[in-house]
Amino acid sequence: MTGLRVTLLGTGGSAGVPHIGGADGRGDWGACDPAEPRNRRTRASILIEQAGRALLVDTSPDMRTQLLDCAVRRVDAVLYTHAHADHVTGIDDVRILNRIAEQPLEAFANAATMGELQRRFAYAFRPWEPPGFFRPVLLGRIVAPGDRQSILGMEVAVFDQDHGFTRTLGLRVGGFGYSTDAVTLDDAAFSALAGIDTWVVGCFQRAPHRTHAWTGRVLEWAERLRPRRIVLTHMGNDMDWDWLKQHLPPGTEPGHDGQILEIEA
Repeated sequence: MTGLRVTLLGTGGSAGVPHIGGADGRGDWGACDPAEPRNRRTRASILIEQAGRALLVDTSPDMRTQLLDCAVRRVDAVLYTHAHADHVTGIDDVRILNRIAEQPLEAFANAATMGELQRRFAYAFRPWEPPGFFRPVLLGRIVAPGDRQSILGMEVAVFDQDHGFTRTLGLRVGGFGYSTDAVTLDDAAFSALAGIDTWVVGCFQRAPHRTHAWTGRVLEWAERLRPRRIVLTHMGNDMDWDWLKQHLPPGTEPGHDGQILEIEA
């Protein structure tokens, strides 16, 4: 398998950074320094590319801006981690991706997520009525935790994650793993991730949280998994980039929007 190119399209939590508001109305930055551009975060999403094919993970509400900022020319399929709004509500802009590809796009999700997507965005899953794409057209494909599925020629393994009040999908492609929106991981998840080189993992804040991992928990996971590199994503506004660089151990770092990771097979 040839190497992977992973782009962190967005690395923020559900409200992004800064949050709406602030004393001057220009944003609530919390503990984040507004002068550090890597603290400005859109909602969490990644793009995985291999051999000229591109798999988008989640369609965040910031998807249009993310794809433009990262010079993404096309997307060939979509995988959804779960159906929360910060991961799905950019779905209308898939119609432009359809136009570029000149065809419907496959969309992969677990059964619960697919059911929710088809309920909320039924129009996106109706059969294509050519010519043209005046709405998104997605072909629903169910995947279940433990599955290994060939998607765009990539072998994608998916596993279950506990997100507090719901379940999410983590994924692995070769030496790369992605685990956003999880507060606990079971043995099956660690087994699926065993031996990875690079792990992008959600880490919402410094203090414990009911539905998201925090810095202490991620460092516990790191001790068990021991990948070469851990990159944090889905970060809230107390996760200042410079503070994290100074306080995280070697091999663990904060991600930032637009960051590109190259992973060897």
